[in-house]
Amino acid sequence: MPIRVRRVRLITWRSLATAATAALLAAFVSPVAAHSAPRESTPVYSYENAIRESVWVDTGLDGDSDGKSDRVAVDIVRPREPAQQGRKVPVIMDASPYYSCCGRGNESQKKTYDANGDVVQMPLFYDNYFVPRGYAFVGVDLAGTNRSDGCVDVGGRSDVQSAKAVIDWLNGRAKGYTSRTGTAKAKAGWTNGKTGMIGKSYDGTVANGVAATGVEGLKTIVPISAISSWYDYYFAKGAPLYDSGPDWLSDYVESPAARTRCAAVQQKLVDQAPRTGDWTSLWTERDYVRHADRVEASVFVVHGLQDLNVRTKNFGQWWSALAENGVERKIWLSQTGHVDPFDFRRAAWADTLHRWFDHELLGYDNGIDDEPVADIERSPDTWVTSATWPPGGTASVSLRPGTGTQAGVGTLGLRKQPGTETFTDDPQLSETDWAAHIDQPTPDKAGFVTKQLTRDLRLAGSSKVTVTATPTTSTAHLSAVLVDLGPDTIRDYAAAGEGITTLTNRTCWGPSTAGDSSCFKETQAKTADVDYTVLSRGWADLGNHASDTKGVPLTPGKAYTITLDLAATDHVVPKGHRLALIVAGTDKDLIDPPSTTPTLTLDLSRTSARVPLVGGAGAFTRATAGSSTASHPSVLDGVRDPQAAHRVPGDGR
Repeated sequence: MPIRVRRVRLITWRSLATAATAALLAAFVSPVAAHSAPRESTPVYSYENAIRESVWVDTGLDGDSDGKSDRVAVDIVRPREPAQQGRKVPVIMDASPYYSCCGRGNESQKKTYDANGDVVQMPLFYDNYFVPRGYAFVGVDLAGTNRSDGCVDVGGRSDVQSAKAVIDWLNGRAKGYTSRTGTAKAKAGWTNGKTGMIGKSYDGTVANGVAATGVEGLKTIVPISAISSWYDYYFAKGAPLYDSGPDWLSDYVESPAARTRCAAVQQKLVDQAPRTGDWTSLWTERDYVRHADRVEASVFVVHGLQDLNVRTKNFGQWWSALAENGVERKIWLSQTGHVDPFDFRRAAWADTLHRWFDHELLGYDNGIDDEPVADIERSPDTWVTSATWPPGGTASVSLRPGTGTQAGVGTLGLRKQPGTETFTDDPQLSETDWAAHIDQPTPDKAGFVTKQLTRDLRLAGSSKVTVTATPTTSTAHLSAVLVDLGPDTIRDYAAAGEGITTLTNRTCWGPSTAGDSSCFKETQAKTADVDYTVLSRGWADLGNHASDTKGVPLTPGKAYTITLDLAATDHVVPKGHRLALIVAGTDKDLIDPPSTTPTLTLDLSRTSARVPLVGGAGAFTRATAGSSTASHPSVLDGVRDPQAAHRVPGDGR
């Protein structure tokens, strides 16, 4: 599908939430039945009298090797009136492994059931809000979770087929049953088959995977903080980002019954995901980016730019691949960590999602496809929009490090410079420690800083840092970090709420029943006053210098060149601030400690950062022209170190 050309405009929205709330209240007060050429679905159907039912869909797989085809549980809430009137409705679907083990949303809601086994509480606000507007909501238990057969395979064929089979059933291509083991068939005659998938983290990841199959009937997906390649969740070019693998996650989300029957699948996850970080066939199966050419659905991406759980490389590479294949796209980028937009921009989110589904599933010409593609949170609760993303005129610019007057405190500019810098890996330190001492010669990092900017400088997209380093041992980890040096107030993404504080008052998003409230605790931005902001980071095992897929031992004293992929970002370094590049070893919060702590010598003439600058090299030249080269030593407080505990895609969120 060709991408529509949109008018270029940059707008700051400061009162959008207020306007959206007023619009929503008006819709609830004065519901109007759809007429010719409708522009908005309205809440005209009874939520209290909605049909609630459960169906078990045959996936065609036997993941638990019990000799029977696996069935996945599908819980449905749909309006009663359209079926009585002989009209069919579209479907909004969230396929998740978390409905019983961990819960969904900021309040960790789980599915609950009545005596007949029909769903009473469906987590999140989607059913409350959209069912009265003429949509069905479908919550799918992935294979091996809650009431489904099969085994969890963490993003593999079983996970993806769990949801794809349901879309096939909704379109009359798969078998459904009224019970888990019975023979009575269930038909989906109440739907037109048009389906939109949504979900945060693991749920959104499954949506990416299903879209990459090209399944007919899937019209749109809304992946929130989602993975596009599972390797990039667990590793960064050979460097392990967690001290566990997919087997741990599988065990975490599986139902108790599944754990007893899925030992073989668990062992495969151990055997085919080695902690060496080498690429195997397991990762190929879980790389959805390679099949972006199959995607027929539109894609509305939402991601926190400070998400250190599902890092932003995942949305960056997915977005680029979709662009190459002409997929219709929209994107929101927040300052938060791993947080749902319902909890950082609630009213605007409900309004935008409503219009998106109306356009994509009901075919309403409401103008959302003519609006700017990107919404970016520039400061807490202050948003800007861009007609395209990355913006027009963005170009990769090579920034070169140079030596300074102190060891490890260098310069950053456009000219290639000779020289070396040396640092020793200290796995007790992290990006915040390095950035806090950027103007001081410390043995654990090499830092390179631009002149003080005379104009704002915007980075939008993904960066790459190429490093030539000589290690003193046979193994070595590398980290590369881009930092905005200067005072600011940001969302405190390193705090427990990852940029939000949960309040006690509630707001309601649709009608409620005794067992399913539409009212959720409000949130507000949790902010921190900082003297620097880390805006992008990336990691690698130097042993992967010759191959992204396999590492080898290093020869001490020999120089190696490797390119680190840095996470996608959109950040403005303001006038008066400086842009810094840090190269160091193991980040204590994100990479497992290595077996050795090498000293590495950087060849600066063969080291560079390819940075996406709006306006290209000219913008950098103008922003650094006439600036003082004086050092700017300061005590940089920064945000607190990211938590080092286990992170799980979507756990309790």
